[in-house]
Amino acid sequence: MKENSPFAPRPLHQLTDARRLVMTSQELREHGVSLAAAHERCRPGGPWQMPLPGVFLLHAGPPTGEEILRAALGYIGGREGEAVVSGLAALALHGFTGAPPLTALDRVDVLVPRTRRLRTAGFARVVRTHRLPRPVELGGFPVAPVPRALADAIARLPDPLAVRRLLTEAVRGGHCDPQAVVRELSRARLLGHPHVAAAVDTLLVEGRTMAEERLLETVRTAGLPDPCWNVGLWLPDGPFLCAVDAYWPEQAVAVEIDARLPRQRADEAERAEHDRVRQTLAGLGITLIRVTPRKLRESPGLPAEAVRQALRASPGRAQATYVVVMPR
Repeated sequence: MKENSPFAPRPLHQLTDARRLVMTSQELREHGVSLAAAHERCRPGGPWQMPLPGVFLLHAGPPTGEEILRAALGYIGGREGEAVVSGLAALALHGFTGAPPLTALDRVDVLVPRTRRLRTAGFARVVRTHRLPRPVELGGFPVAPVPRALADAIARLPDPLAVRRLLTEAVRGGHCDPQAVVRELSRARLLGHPHVAAAVDTLLVEGRTMAEERLLETVRTAGLPDPCWNVGLWLPDGPFLCAVDAYWPEQAVAVEIDARLPRQRADEAERAEHDRVRQTLAGLGITLIRVTPRKLRESPGLPAEAVRQALRASPGRAQATYVVVMPR
């Protein structure tokens, strides 16, 4: 290709894009810099450096966090979607305050398909997986979703306090639901570790509390009448029926937060018990609405509208059986 060709790559000194401070050997060749010339510039005291095999940093001094990520992804290469940043580096990009800054990390975990034959080098840790997640784009980088990034980070964290801190921040910070995290930890076979199991118990309590707070906010924001909160329903002089998170006695409408884990929802005994409770309440003229913590977090308007419609429909229904409502 001739120099005056309109498709000729621009010389390096004309590039102003900060991303071009990290380039692979292939990219340098496209700009007229041979591999030998690149290595020459990386000699001690030279203006460049080579942090990873085949990846060049076109300035002296320590790399920035962005340059570290670009170097790791440049080293790993591959087609789009075949390299996903995970672990602590991903959590830092998601905004976790409990994750170290990128410049403080010894390694950057990058997920690749199990079929890739590539070795870990320097700070770029290659993690082969048969479950490559669909990445989200953060800062121009392909990043694993929070639950997967958490699982990958926790797998390499021996400190129980650090594990608990990250899991708590995931829930309190609104990054994801506990159920999604537990599902990923289960897939990674981490729930058998005592410090992880203890942290998960705390996580589920945190998630339940957050869901209750969101339900309270949803009811008030939607302008719904105040219900009885966190009560148990009993038949007069009879057996206990169930516990619900909100109950409108005049309209006989109840709301229950379904905070069970996905595997619990699949359990036949659990499912049969929940179906029995629903049928029992329906036979008494009580409408039971179940909502998940995820629904309350992502689409609070949907459960609010379901409650509103149930309250409006109550005058047209048969009169409900009287039940005793007691705090739980």
